Amino acid sequence: MFDGYDSCSEDTSSSSSSDESEEEVAPLPSSLPIIKNNGQVYTYPDGKSGMATCEMCGMVGVRDAFYSKTKRFCSVSCSRSYSSNSKKASILARLQGKPPTKKSKVLQKQPLVAKLAAYAQYQATLQNQAKTKAAVPVEGFSWGNYINSNSFTAAPVTCFKHAPMGTCWGDIAEGVRVEVPNTDCSLPTKVFWIAGIVKLAGYNALLRYEGFENDSSLDFWCNICGSDIHPVGWCATSGKPLVPPRTIQHKYTNWKAFLVKRLTGAKTLPPDFSQKVSESMQYPFKTSMRVEVVDKTHLCRTRVAVVESVIGGRLRLVYEESEDKTDDFWCHMYSPLIHHIGWSRSIGHRFKRSDITKKQDGHFDAPPHLFMKVKEVDAAGEWFKEGMKLEAIDPLNLSAICVATIRKVLADGYLMIGIDGSEAADGSDWFCYHATSPSIFPVGFCEINMIELTPPRGYAKLPFKWFDYLRETDSIAAPVKLFNKEVPNHGFHVGMKLEAVDLMEPRLVCVATVTRIIHRLLRIHFDGWEDEYDQWVDCESPDLYPVGWCQLTGYQLQPPAPQSSRDSQSSSSKQKKKAKSQQYKGHKKMTSLQLKEELLDGEEYSFLQGASDHESNGSASYYIKQEP
Repeated sequence: MFDGYDSCSEDTSSSSSSDESEEEVAPLPSSLPIIKNNGQVYTYPDGKSGMATCEMCGMVGVRDAFYSKTKRFCSVSCSRSYSSNSKKASILARLQGKPPTKKSKVLQKQPLVAKLAAYAQYQATLQNQAKTKAAVPVEGFSWGNYINSNSFTAAPVTCFKHAPMGTCWGDIAEGVRVEVPNTDCSLPTKVFWIAGIVKLAGYNALLRYEGFENDSSLDFWCNICGSDIHPVGWCATSGKPLVPPRTIQHKYTNWKAFLVKRLTGAKTLPPDFSQKVSESMQYPFKTSMRVEVVDKTHLCRTRVAVVESVIGGRLRLVYEESEDKTDDFWCHMYSPLIHHIGWSRSIGHRFKRSDITKKQDGHFDAPPHLFMKVKEVDAAGEWFKEGMKLEAIDPLNLSAICVATIRKVLADGYLMIGIDGSEAADGSDWFCYHATSPSIFPVGFCEINMIELTPPRGYAKLPFKWFDYLRETDSIAAPVKLFNKEVPNHGFHVGMKLEAVDLMEPRLVCVATVTRIIHRLLRIHFDGWEDEYDQWVDCESPDLYPVGWCQLTGYQLQPPAPQSSRDSQSSSSKQKKKAKSQQYKGHKKMTSLQLKEELLDGEEYSFLQGASDHESNGSASYYIKQEP
């Protein structure tokens, strides 16, 4: 094993769906008042209107449709961009095909289609300029320094089954020895030495050279999956020299005996570790593949898009009709938002017919087996029905779980869902969730788990009570037993660091923290940003990654917001925070008996109390049906 030791001194169409026209969405009840804004129709339960002007993009629109209670901005993106003083850069970033460089560059919330018209004007005038602009690399952020200076912990790689090495990480932990380049050396050739893992943070490891004992002066961070990290014995088999660091080279006279003593019984990487890393970073999706993906301007339908690039399993999809390839969408290859060509037709989902009558040269349909499979469901018996109420994560405001309604039942277990009180009259902001989706919940879920439930916009009877709302709307709650109740042993804990996609601008992967855990639901906070930008994400989401994923895959990581941006952000959001604190938080002491009586109307269900913020996971379900 130690034959490599060298004691030398250092003096130196979808066409398949293209013939299918869009389905018509059933009109909303005529009893709801209608407000028109820039050609887009909105409905509000209370009929209140009033106009507002966005301080970021200058769009004039219905005040109730604007973001937050202050109504200063038309969307989350405009709020962020304004606080970061990056109006021009924010607009240009949306036009570029590569990830922008600042966290503030985010997409606007999509149901407000009228805002897209405003941005279209910017696109028309700035398109040529945007093509010549290149993203400026983010410099200065180091995960190692960030973790060391704050004593943070990171989520282990095993929490991310979709990430490279997520299912074959093995016993890599503190104490494992590896062979790495010796940087404390002045020899003209590249030499190596043995180091041990002092601390592990995702893919990143804090290493200490053998022989330094308790001296941390030359400790260094590196990505354990990097090409320069090898198992002990690699130098011997590869003919590479092992040279002790210059700082300690005179500490021992017999370094080979020292290594034999130190490494006897120690663990190292598997001999095929680098091969496993390489294999786990092979992705089946290739450029020029055609897929069906959600239309980011109308969530209720899909469009054909073409894979433009693949980075770490993340796909940059360009909508097929985009001639200049600026109309794109980012998602992971396992995202529930992408499907094989023909999927929309097979389940009855709305689809935007392409103007392109035939495939372009070199484009080909992605094979169906490449896409993530959903669980089979039995819809033959009791099943979801149109009009049933539930709670759902708003895909356009992922910090909120809202009162929602099933608007349409599709085939294969898919449901079209709308957020009560904020739906467009034509249903263009309905969204599709599968019945087994971890993003939909039964009535009462937020109450039981002490999560703030967002009531319908304009609903005046606060505090919101489901029993009253169901009676007033003459509707019923979706049966609890139809929801997904599985909770995997995910391994996350509150406070863990990770890299997470900002799903409001899915090009961005950001430094993030797990701040709450409710069974399988994680509250993700973007470091350096206000809590209002937090997002609820499932523990198995393909949009979460271990620390070091961006470095490993070559993707650009968005660091925490700098202090100047935080100060600006804090100043501009004081009124928001004040207004937010006045919002109804719900009766947290409502008992399970009351819920059974009020919501389930005779069915005997008991609800488990929600997991505390310090509970990492568990095999228990959200709800348990009592045996007769």
